Amino acid sequence: MTVESVKPHTPGTPGAPAASALREPPLAGGAVPVLGHGLRLVRDPLAFMSGLREHGDVVRLRLGPKTVYAVTTPALTGALALSPDFKIDGPLWESLEGLLGKEGVATANGPRHRRQRRTIQPAFRLDAIPGYGPVMEEEAHALTERWRPGETIDCTSESFRVAVRIAARCLLRGDYMDERAERLSVDLATVFRGMYRRMVIPLGPLYRLPFPANREFNRALADLHLLVDEIVAERRASGQKPNDLLTALLEAKDDNGDPIGEQEIHDQVVAILTPGSETVASTIMWLLQVLAEHPEHAEKVRTEVESVTGGRPVGFEHVRSLTHTNNVVVEAMRLRPAVWILTRRAVTDTSLGDYRIPAGADIVYSPYAIQRDGRSYARHLDFDPDRWLPERAKEVPKYAMSPFSVGNRKCPSDHFSMTQLSLITAAISAKYRFEQVGGSDDTTRVGITLRPQNLLLRAMPW
Repeated sequence: MTVESVKPHTPGTPGAPAASALREPPLAGGAVPVLGHGLRLVRDPLAFMSGLREHGDVVRLRLGPKTVYAVTTPALTGALALSPDFKIDGPLWESLEGLLGKEGVATANGPRHRRQRRTIQPAFRLDAIPGYGPVMEEEAHALTERWRPGETIDCTSESFRVAVRIAARCLLRGDYMDERAERLSVDLATVFRGMYRRMVIPLGPLYRLPFPANREFNRALADLHLLVDEIVAERRASGQKPNDLLTALLEAKDDNGDPIGEQEIHDQVVAILTPGSETVASTIMWLLQVLAEHPEHAEKVRTEVESVTGGRPVGFEHVRSLTHTNNVVVEAMRLRPAVWILTRRAVTDTSLGDYRIPAGADIVYSPYAIQRDGRSYARHLDFDPDRWLPERAKEVPKYAMSPFSVGNRKCPSDHFSMTQLSLITAAISAKYRFEQVGGSDDTTRVGITLRPQNLLLRAMPW
């Protein structure tokens, strides 16, 4: 897949609607007093967001006292992501502030964001990825070695373990992090669930009251920050300066040439370790679910891996040749994107399509809804990896599939993530087929990210 540039229509640009011709977006139905649409976003958020396009290309939502604008078409989400009239902000990022802070690359805007991108980008350049290959191979095969034929696999803990270990060993040169991976998994599930509720039902001071759910949220959030502080402290105490991303952060300078502050270092490590681990781990869970639900594709992956490797253990050098395996990963991300909702904020009076967007307005859009839209995909709810073959992929509208976003907020670790996901999928499929066991629940748990509720599989040798 390639992502092309687009020139979004904004007021004052040729081809844009005249200001007098702009309309106010329609209000979506189903709002209730006080909570607005927040109740529907709690009860069945995926169905609600998926149905908004029926109301228009841009629609207004009420979240408590706030008005939020939902964008529902691929073209306008592309325009939104690429236009300088919008910045990273809004309900999602406000809810994530307690985790990500205000000084990391995920939440910064303007010159600070550009400087931070320059610091971290070398670690994710395409020519840097081969250097991570041995670690990715080792961790992917260690995953399969740890499993025993016929035993039950807790896919949540296993997915987090491999995701955290790869991130820590490649980017932070960390020791094996089994115990920390388990902590990270449990803490993130609690934090992202709580942050989602704070986003869609903004009750402000009520979230500071000592209710059990609030206490659990605060404990998990504090433990996440403690975990990051432990990583930074251990590196400093070691006196070592390996050529990795953590060293680059510890030696980074601000725009005045002075060392960046402790808070920025902390927020940067949080941005590298926690959202990345959560999204990669969630995608691994969905890939395991897909391999169990679609054994025909699991068999096709196994056959492809055997053909490409000649029966040898799959390695980094094989990934580019694993066409069907890569397409299985992309199709899993289409149907079950880990990041299912995103927000922006208008920095000036502007427009999207024919609709007026006032300065300061919050914008929301759902990759989940965009990527499952029947207007963009034939048999849109079918799991069909072959839709990403070159002759068919060209049928997909621009911006109908942007799993790593576009523009200056494009995820810098896109190649890093795709490589490890394809390698893990190939390694586990070469050795095992999977079936769900009693007590497994593969329904979708909705928080800031999507993951299966409690996926339990049995690994069976071919």
